[in-house]
Amino acid sequence: MRLAIVLCSTLLLFSCSGAQVPKTSTATSAVVFEGARLLVGDETPPIENSAFVIENGRITSVGKKGELQAPDGAPRVDVTGKTVMPAIIDMHSHLGYTVVKTNETSKETYTRENLIDHLKRYAYYGIAATLSLGVDRGDLPYQIRAEPVDGAALFLTSGPGIALPGMGPGAEYRKDAAYGVTTEAESRKVVQELAAKKADIVKFWVDDRNGTVKKLPPNLYRAIIDEAHKNNLRTIAHIYYLADAKELMRSGVDGFAHGVRDRDIDDEFIGLLKQRTIFFTPNLPDRPMTEEMLPLIAETLPPEQMARIKSEMAKADAKARQTQMDFFNIQARNLKKISDAGVARIGLGTDSGVSVGWTAHAEMADMVAAGMTPAQVITAATKTSAELLRLDQLGTIAAGKSADFIVLDANPLDDITNTRRISKVYLRGKEIDRPALRAAWTAPAAASH
Repeated sequence: MRLAIVLCSTLLLFSCSGAQVPKTSTATSAVVFEGARLLVGDETPPIENSAFVIENGRITSVGKKGELQAPDGAPRVDVTGKTVMPAIIDMHSHLGYTVVKTNETSKETYTRENLIDHLKRYAYYGIAATLSLGVDRGDLPYQIRAEPVDGAALFLTSGPGIALPGMGPGAEYRKDAAYGVTTEAESRKVVQELAAKKADIVKFWVDDRNGTVKKLPPNLYRAIIDEAHKNNLRTIAHIYYLADAKELMRSGVDGFAHGVRDRDIDDEFIGLLKQRTIFFTPNLPDRPMTEEMLPLIAETLPPEQMARIKSEMAKADAKARQTQMDFFNIQARNLKKISDAGVARIGLGTDSGVSVGWTAHAEMADMVAAGMTPAQVITAATKTSAELLRLDQLGTIAAGKSADFIVLDANPLDDITNTRRISKVYLRGKEIDRPALRAAWTAPAAASH
């Protein structure tokens, strides 16, 4: 029996509100998945020949096939030979602007329809939730957060980020989406506005973008951090320079939306990390695009867009590629030092906006290339990211959690790129109809009108 038929006929949609699964339910509402290698999401050894039960969109029990006590009469889904892992969490995105089908990007394309399309692309690639950082507009992001869309990733938002006027987001089309502040009083006021909206975190920029803009000065970002903490909000800073990262840590920042990118971190930096817990989303995909990524990207793009990507790849000369690799290598060395020192919490963040969904798998491969193990990266992308975003229902495959998981055709502990070999995706207990989405997204643009 096809998995979609089993689940669609037996599972109820789980609400992301955190409501408890009803204690009374019939045996026929449960489904048992058995036979897969199960990666729980917390670096513990895989459960070989596993079994787990889903009921009302939640995982109710996890164990070994033949040992797990399943409800009487529950349908069984054979996933022998597969690997199951928790769905991915992306802690850094900028969704809703680019029309992926045509590659059109402007502030006018920031619409409900486009944002939902992006969240469905996230679901397609096995991403259960994302945090949008700093360029959202109006009430739309809060509405999407409050009313999750069936078949789409959950959406969290920082609302507008904060910088000096016009000196935050790099792209012209989204510069006006951010708050512009010039005084400590203004800085505190916008944080209060974010608190009133119940933003999930406060984002601000401390970057001169290669000398083209002015950085948010310390007196303003200290006011932002202080006011956020008074309102029980955490802060996350977009950074570039080592010196700024150090001063931000001294000022009480909670996390960084990028790693240090101008030079190798030093002992003083590690020492500051030891003083208090900071979290990072490294955002490493600065390596040149490679041919091996193309099949994954082609799953959700029409031929016209794939031709554009291939053309851009062909134009990149050796010097430009080496520059990219040098930039990547600084960030990779810094990530490895932080990971080895065990002095910070590392999550997954893609900085996605123009490219949507597949970049999570590229980021995971880049984190392994930087020196983290596949198990560490999977934990960062699932359990740690869920914990950092306070999404208690996500991140691991365990009793009581939401049934958000990916069924893979190969083991990512052997090769992290096996996260791309997706057989099925389930969010909130329902299978994502990946073939239907793929067919719609890959149709030639002319055929879609």
